Amino acid sequence: MKKDTHPDYHLIDVKMTDGTIVQMRSTYGSEGTTLALDVDPSVHPAWNGGNTRLMDAGGRVSKFKKKYEGLGF
Repeated sequence: MKKDTHPDYHLIDVKMTDGTIVQMRSTYGSEGTTLALDVDPSVHPAWNGGNTRLMDAGGRVSKFKKKYEGLGF
């Protein structure tokens, strides 16, 4: 392996949205840097299996349903 080609891999603190701090190895910042997340696995529906709902207040979905309501879909 060539020397000085790979970034420094060190421990950082990752602050979750609920305030908990987890130590991870990363190339981000420098040793002891804190990375604050806006979205993390504890709150994002893609990771916690949450249901997604289609929010539509008289918009495109409602227009589509009204247009094709007589076709029996």
